[in-house]
Amino acid sequence: MAAVLILLQFGTGLLLKFAYEPHPVTAYSSIQLLQNTVRFGQLVRNLHHWCANLLVLIVFLHMLRVYFTGAFLPPRQFNWVIGLGLFGLVLLANLTGYLLPYDQLAFWAVTVSTGMLEYIPAIGVHLQEMLRGGADIGPASLRIFYALHTAVVPAVFVFLMAFHFWRIRKAGGLVIPRKPDEEFDAPSTRVPTVPHLLLREAVVAVVLIAVVLLMSVFFDAPLEDPANPGLSPNPTKAPWYFAGLQEMLLHLHPTFSVFVIPFLIATGLLFLPYVRYQSDAGGIWFVSPTGRRLAVWAFLGALIITPFLIMVDDFLIGTGRLPFGLPPQISNGLIPVILISLVVLGVYFIATRRFAASNNEAIQTVVVLLLGTFIVLTATSVWFRGQGMVLRWPW
Repeated sequence: MAAVLILLQFGTGLLLKFAYEPHPVTAYSSIQLLQNTVRFGQLVRNLHHWCANLLVLIVFLHMLRVYFTGAFLPPRQFNWVIGLGLFGLVLLANLTGYLLPYDQLAFWAVTVSTGMLEYIPAIGVHLQEMLRGGADIGPASLRIFYALHTAVVPAVFVFLMAFHFWRIRKAGGLVIPRKPDEEFDAPSTRVPTVPHLLLREAVVAVVLIAVVLLMSVFFDAPLEDPANPGLSPNPTKAPWYFAGLQEMLLHLHPTFSVFVIPFLIATGLLFLPYVRYQSDAGGIWFVSPTGRRLAVWAFLGALIITPFLIMVDDFLIGTGRLPFGLPPQISNGLIPVILISLVVLGVYFIATRRFAASNNEAIQTVVVLLLGTFIVLTATSVWFRGQGMVLRWPW
């Protein structure tokens, strides 16, 4: 599905280049011209927009499937790292393409997203200026984003995708689903690629294309008023795939929310395949029955604890009503970080001590907890933040 979406992106993106003009004065008008006068222009833009958003979701779900079936274990460790790189490219492709319509939504969403870079110690401001082409979003930013989106990112995509597929073949193909007591290379579970796998992949591709076409027919890609650097909307939000980071900015010190926590999580994901595990769980969903139970409890715990902590910070700590008279530097930065660390460490030790979980199962429990937390943060920012980023009901 991810490969089909990428091919659709290449095709629709090539068509869009015939009508698009990458300059702030003409970018917005060229999108209007495309939608109003070019035959099927609106449909092509809709396809490109919805494929881009679906691609983030599909690649993310693919990574979850790889992790929860143990398909990142030897001999596939390095392919997991390549997959993380591909996911990063998907996010970069979406961010660079987000600015190109140059409307209010695109301008301010990219302003918020690139503004997060300045909180990275030492190099953050330089990275921000390099990506923007200056201190603010402007003509240089549009040129840089256009070049990255239409040339650099696709070229790296093609190389990494080919490398990714080659590594899968080198490792012996896809991981075969099995039960905990079943041999990994049981010949009875193997079937010929042609026609079995090829037929199923063709059916999935056709169904996916049909779904994307239906979405593109009935739902138009957003296009708001032309970009106005002097008039920011309220609220100003990052794209939905960066909404979790924006939500963390409301609760944690910016350095922790934009740099420390993402860096630790990214480093942990990179080294996940290289941890010494106690059992071979390749092909087994959630390692074992114990792993499944712990994963369910961790996810439910994240769905309960994370909203509770958000409300505590919004209505007590963040407003200064906490009855201990702590300074803002501690109450808005140190306390949430300590709570997060204690919860993560506590979940790991409870899993290993109380439930006698193996290293596979305990680490998976922590991953599920962080995953659930990230989902809640993203949902809160997208649906539960109104004007002034104040908590509200979606309706």
